Amino acid sequence: MSAKIENVTESGTEVFIPLNKLRKSPRNARKTPHSEAAIEAYAASIAAKGILQNLVVEPELDADGAATGFYLVTIGEGRRLAQLLRVKRKQIKKTEPIRCVLDTANDPHEISLDENVTRTDMHPADQYEAFRQLAEERGYGAEDIAARFGVTAHVVRQRLRLGAVSPKLMQAYREAALTLDQLMAFALTEDHARQEDVFDRLTSWHKEPYMIRRMLTETHVAATDRRAIFVGPEAYAEAGGVLIRDLFTEDRGGFYEDAGLLDRLVIGKLEGIAEQVRAEGWKWATAHVDYPHAHGLRRTYPLPVALSADDEAAYEAAQAEFNALSEQYESADELPDDVDQRFGELEAEIERIDAKRQAFDPDDIARGGALVVLSHDGTVRVERGFVRPEDENPEADAKADGWESATTARANNGYTVNDDGEIIEDGAAVSAAQPDDEDADDGKPLSDLLIRNLTAHRTLGLRLALGEQPDMALIAVTHALAAQTFYRGLDASCLEIRPTSAQLAGHADGIENTAAAKALADRHAGWATDMPREVADLWGFIASLDHASVMALFAYCASLTVNAVKQPWERKPRAHETADKLAYAVSLDMTAHWTPTARTYLGRVTKAHILAAVREAMSDEAADRMAGMKKQAMAETAEQLLAGTGWLPSLMRTPEPAGMAAEQPEAREIIAADAPKAEDGDGYSIAAE
Repeated sequence: MSAKIENVTESGTEVFIPLNKLRKSPRNARKTPHSEAAIEAYAASIAAKGILQNLVVEPELDADGAATGFYLVTIGEGRRLAQLLRVKRKQIKKTEPIRCVLDTANDPHEISLDENVTRTDMHPADQYEAFRQLAEERGYGAEDIAARFGVTAHVVRQRLRLGAVSPKLMQAYREAALTLDQLMAFALTEDHARQEDVFDRLTSWHKEPYMIRRMLTETHVAATDRRAIFVGPEAYAEAGGVLIRDLFTEDRGGFYEDAGLLDRLVIGKLEGIAEQVRAEGWKWATAHVDYPHAHGLRRTYPLPVALSADDEAAYEAAQAEFNALSEQYESADELPDDVDQRFGELEAEIERIDAKRQAFDPDDIARGGALVVLSHDGTVRVERGFVRPEDENPEADAKADGWESATTARANNGYTVNDDGEIIEDGAAVSAAQPDDEDADDGKPLSDLLIRNLTAHRTLGLRLALGEQPDMALIAVTHALAAQTFYRGLDASCLEIRPTSAQLAGHADGIENTAAAKALADRHAGWATDMPREVADLWGFIASLDHASVMALFAYCASLTVNAVKQPWERKPRAHETADKLAYAVSLDMTAHWTPTARTYLGRVTKAHILAAVREAMSDEAADRMAGMKKQAMAETAEQLLAGTGWLPSLMRTPEPAGMAAEQPEAREIIAADAPKAEDGDGYSIAAE
């Protein structure tokens, strides 16, 4: 048993000294203070297991060499501070007896130095495995171990995960064949066979942690994938799926281990939504992970519907209350909970009533269907109004498209048109007319030759008049484009303009599932919903629009005809030069729509191209470090380096074309607005250059 403190002076004696009689030794070799984390760890360990190693002390002497009654801690200052922390937390009293060893024979400074120098720290691998052993043999959870060793539960989970790494890899770590960062990468999964397989596939010169993680998850699905976002971790786990989390990096939600299970859950959920859509009355609804752009189906759109008096009143009341609240809390930094909730209720009510302003024709619903598609961002995209060929109504569709059935002849002012479109005389008129009776010729139709002659002169007049009225020309061109964009209206316009919109899916796999494609589809649907049902009413619709709306519709229809795809067999240098000028004029920035990755670019070009990209975006040194890598590893490394740099291949950039420096859109607008006007010989108003 340890001796009491009274009358003990022999060096090496073990004694109990009250905590408040211990002081820090000025001869302690450690000058850097203990960290708060270290003191916390000491305190937790002592609380759980007591002081496992005695403090070493010497008596404090005053200037005359007399004992003061206090003792200086030569070894164990950290443990002293930990006990003081426990006093502060009311866990022990300040007079708590502390087991110490009295040392007056050795130099305090030397033994303090010796304590910190002549010792061997436990190898981290041993620590990780020891933590794992505590969990398995003692049944301790992460929180229990954290409390006993004064670290956070997250740190314990990390060490437990490291302790679960394959023994083969752990031994490689002990032998310095793996770094800690590499070991942490392997700890992404607890599958020893998978870990060892990736370890054996690593090359001696390329063992970057990110590469290890990528190889471990190459058959998994990232939580950022649209399928994972759509299903969600809860439903996936409930179905028996395993979600892998990386405890050592920001994994943005982890990885879904079973891709097959995830795909089945996606299809099942989409089909469930399709069943709900069919319940709306649609004849059919099909589920698709990717949008079926080659479906070949005609589409109808909802028509404007007048709100009932009750809905109008409810809408006006909700809008008025919303505006009043907005004005009342305009300057508030934070909304009260009840007000924020009320805003949400009003917004939902306004959206509910707004949805009633448009509705599909019941006939379209009865014979049409919908496509239920998983969008690029993991949300559901329901496209309604498609009609299959076998469900078409020829008579109704012919009327809607502005033409009548070709199986019946059409009477026109005393003549008829046969199935081949030829003008023939009316039989009754021929039998009633007599060659020698001039009065009998009154009902005879005009000859084809005369009709062509007269309408040619009228066409010339139309050309001359339309060329003098730019605003009306804009309406006419917009009508011609819109008739063919939103209807099967090839014959709906007298302008011989034929817009062609090339399908891009055949040139770039997956392009239809990008955010840009979704934005374009939404733009089309927005215009299509506003269009009149029959193409015959299209002119009046466009003519009634304000100038800005006509320009917007014209711009959209014109945009669909853009084709800047380069084909190897085509020779259209002027067209591509124009595409460059157009890109510059509209300030096209492809970094908003496209990113260079191993899949989209880097894995499809030569190593020289990859190195050139890294050299241009980063530095020569970064490229030189990659020069010895294999192609796939180089592409994946380059993807990491180029992320966020805004680098683009030359084909994707928008350079300033030669001679365009003085043609900035802003400059052109100022010139057009401020230049003096002069009348030319035909009466046109032109800007003086």
